[in-house]
Amino acid sequence: MERFLVSGGARLNGEVAVAGAKNSVLKLMAAALLAEGTTVIDNCPQILDVPLMAEILRGLGCTVEIQGASVHIDTPAELSWHADFPAVGRLRASVCVLGPLMGRCHRAEVALPGGDAIGSRPLDMHQSGLRALGARMGIEHGKVVGSADRLVGASITLDFPSVGATENILTAAVLAQGTTVIDNAAREPEIIDLAVMLQQMGAQVEGAGTATITIKGVEKLQPIKHRTVGDRVVGGTWAYAAAITRGDLSVTGVDPAFLTAPLERLQAAGAEIDTRGESFRVRMPDRPRAVDFITMPYPGFPTDLQPMSLTLAAVSQGHSLITENVFEARFKFVDELIRMGADARTDGHHASITGREQLSSAPVWATDIRAGAGLVLAGLVAEGVTEVHDVFHVDRGYPHFVEDLQALGADVRRIGQDI
Repeated sequence: MERFLVSGGARLNGEVAVAGAKNSVLKLMAAALLAEGTTVIDNCPQILDVPLMAEILRGLGCTVEIQGASVHIDTPAELSWHADFPAVGRLRASVCVLGPLMGRCHRAEVALPGGDAIGSRPLDMHQSGLRALGARMGIEHGKVVGSADRLVGASITLDFPSVGATENILTAAVLAQGTTVIDNAAREPEIIDLAVMLQQMGAQVEGAGTATITIKGVEKLQPIKHRTVGDRVVGGTWAYAAAITRGDLSVTGVDPAFLTAPLERLQAAGAEIDTRGESFRVRMPDRPRAVDFITMPYPGFPTDLQPMSLTLAAVSQGHSLITENVFEARFKFVDELIRMGADARTDGHHASITGREQLSSAPVWATDIRAGAGLVLAGLVAEGVTEVHDVFHVDRGYPHFVEDLQALGADVRRIGQDI
């Protein structure tokens, strides 16, 4: 029951390094199930979700050791295909073991996963894609259940470019017979990262990062060592932190090309941005100008940065309209901003915000990982001391968040409920 105490008034300045992507490393760990032997994944973020995924893999028969920023996964010749233990229900990304289990074992039972309260994320496309490969799929007793005599390549068109469905179809198809084509596939950099790892393991995958991915099935994959791509959402959070606090931050460890849409919005708001290699710098010399935001699948503006866009709008000069097209419940965050004095209202998929010069401190509650980070940033531009509760969400996605903020000049403290 820890919480953060965030004092307003700081302008963030300095340099901050970004670790590997949460939305990639968990899928890479699951992909290790596809090959017998020891797979090593480097540049892993030190977040709560990594040991949770390690627990899930151990439950399937793997030996997993976390050594700093490296995870060593020893996958046995005979895997369990029952993933229905407590850790699965605590981690939304646990569903990503479905594809590797179907590919390797031709059977899977995966408890319906938990995770962030940001709206419904049905598994219909996961199941329909695996059915197209020849699997029998269904929901039974709170579990996704799949079985197949064999998997055979197929042409699959997704109704929506779902990241999770793309990943599960991809990881099942790499060991299927024949060729699989996924149309309207997700294009996120994390999909590319997974495809690169699978290629290193011996899979034949083409087109990752485009709307069409082609997979030619192989008989067997090999364990490898792979480095996780930098976390674009964490990098984007720091970019918006600089703009919100009118600060000056250099962010390293993530390719700014993965943040084209978010950085363009910041430039429209008045930020000065320089990019170079795996780093970029964001400086906001004056009060931000109000801009509109529309969340879309990659390469559009990411829904994971929507809370940061709302916080920026809350202190910008003028009126902003934010449209959410991915997760319908993400506007729960607006209610917390209103506690802090934001002039905001929601109507369906839209949030309307008129910026104020400054917010006011209040007790607020994080409903998901990104909302927690957004509330901390709001506290940095609020009068007084803001209490952010349910901060375990933040720990699931942001390694050393408090320590990094303190190093950049913020007055942020983590305290226990009994203090």
